[in-house]
Amino acid sequence: MITLCHFSRLIYEQARRYGSRTALSYRDDDRGEWMPISWTDFAEQVRRVSNALLALDVKIQENIAVFSQNMPEDYFVDFGAYGIRAVTVPFYATSSAAQVKYMVDDAEVRLIFVGEQAQYDVAFGVFAVSQTLERMVIFDRKVVRHPLDHVSMYFDEFLALGGANAHQQEVDRRSALARGEDIANILYTSGTTGLSKGVVLTHQMYGCAMKENDKVLPLSERDVILNFLPLTHVFERGWAYLCLSEGCHLAVNRYPADILRSLKEVRPTCMSAVPRFWEKVYEGVLERMSHLPKMKQHLFRKAVSVGKIYQIGYLSKGRKPPLNLKWEYKFLEKTIIGLLKKQLGLDRGNIFPTAGATISKEVESFIHICGINMVTGYGLTESTATVSCDHVGEPYTIGSVGRILGGVEVKIAEDGEILLRGGTIMSEYYRKPKETHQAIDDEGWFHTGDAGYLKEGELFLTDRIKDLYKTSNGKYIAPQQIESKLIVDKFIDQIVVVADRLKFVSALIVPNYALLEEYAKKNGVTCDSMEALCRNEQINDFMMGRIATLQQDFAPYEQVKRFRLLPHPFSMTRGEVTNTLKIKRRVVLEHYKEEIDDMYE
Repeated sequence: MITLCHFSRLIYEQARRYGSRTALSYRDDDRGEWMPISWTDFAEQVRRVSNALLALDVKIQENIAVFSQNMPEDYFVDFGAYGIRAVTVPFYATSSAAQVKYMVDDAEVRLIFVGEQAQYDVAFGVFAVSQTLERMVIFDRKVVRHPLDHVSMYFDEFLALGGANAHQQEVDRRSALARGEDIANILYTSGTTGLSKGVVLTHQMYGCAMKENDKVLPLSERDVILNFLPLTHVFERGWAYLCLSEGCHLAVNRYPADILRSLKEVRPTCMSAVPRFWEKVYEGVLERMSHLPKMKQHLFRKAVSVGKIYQIGYLSKGRKPPLNLKWEYKFLEKTIIGLLKKQLGLDRGNIFPTAGATISKEVESFIHICGINMVTGYGLTESTATVSCDHVGEPYTIGSVGRILGGVEVKIAEDGEILLRGGTIMSEYYRKPKETHQAIDDEGWFHTGDAGYLKEGELFLTDRIKDLYKTSNGKYIAPQQIESKLIVDKFIDQIVVVADRLKFVSALIVPNYALLEEYAKKNGVTCDSMEALCRNEQINDFMMGRIATLQQDFAPYEQVKRFRLLPHPFSMTRGEVTNTLKIKRRVVLEHYKEEIDDMYE
């Protein structure tokens, strides 16, 4: 049963309801085991944070920065700040010094919490050039402080500032005055199209989102959630808050690279993820199956064939499958498919929300065929995450991003742009009236920049309005659709489609280097460097063959005619990839102008 209340009271309400049950857990790498935190202990930590923040004279609606990877302390600080009506401003753990300085200055932050050594080093460097920063609190006791550091303290020292809840009377007073209009967070967009903007999210917006998501997503205190995506990401943040409101156990995965190990150790019932995670699962499964004996490969193909009829042919359409088909699928699910899910740690699955980018139909179908209840959706930071998602128990269409969430109005503009209005839609970018006015029209519609259409109650995305390409032949190209089709190939790690004002479609491709080298070795291709391998004619012919197979369903003008294999991946340090791993198309096109020009000579 969901608990709907202001976030200043949520953890206390849940502690009264669930007491000693596990609220959070985290992996202690020194012990090699997951450590539980009860709801009672969670509430006490939140109380101590609130008192300590008051000891540092944090004002009502003051902005506090949290610069950390996922840790239980992130939640303690969030809800401790909400308890005194302060605002948290999360930064991605991978943010650069320039990005941190920009956000600190924009939000006028004077207190920043940091996770580990990497974040500490960046933040300490920013102090010298910041006009507002005064204090820093370090979560990890292993962090080595700079000899000249006189501004930081460790988290346990910070908590001690509050004494024995010395400021509890003021905490209670502020909490009693908390309003839905209070700002909860300022989330800075990842900035794929320009300067990052602070999206203002209020407690009221979160409240609307919690209420409407609860109606379509079956969650309960029995669910174990693996917290995988960065909590800075609005998708993970909104999802995590929903799970806490439902009384779920949240297992905090600290490092993205640990996810496969964490899946096997935690065996979660739910986890939110971006499409790239499932694409990697799909590629990994196919690669593993290709090395099995012929008989097992045959059984796997049989399971996929039966699963497609059962899951996609019947269940997705809300149709009841024939009894013999049902029993055949259940048998295969308990044997071939069940073994696969157990190896991945997905054998206890309830629901797995997926959003953040376009997912290919092949991958989405495969995940459903395996009996994994993927819930595809669409949302933005500006919409407090979910705009639409598959409503569990209702028919769904492979390729859609689900049905519109209650409380959200959607309108499709004449040019195909998706417009939004409702209780979860932001009213402003922080301290940016010009950008706010550009995004929200006089009738209150927020312009998403995404193109799409509605069909039989479901929303379908086509592409970003600004990313739609028009070739020199006058044909419109949706690059993300092409990219999502090709990225499922195990030999392709990253891809950017090129076509705007050009006579045909081309692509910049970062290959899977390990697999490419393995293929070259098996086929007698010898090269002394990755650069030479990416230029090799035999390798390029091989890749073109794979691309041609994948794009058969595209119209001729949509098909990739030429490509360049790149010897280095698109990188965050070069500004080509955002903190949410979205590729900055404009930056990539600028950096690889020479390669692009060469393809069109």
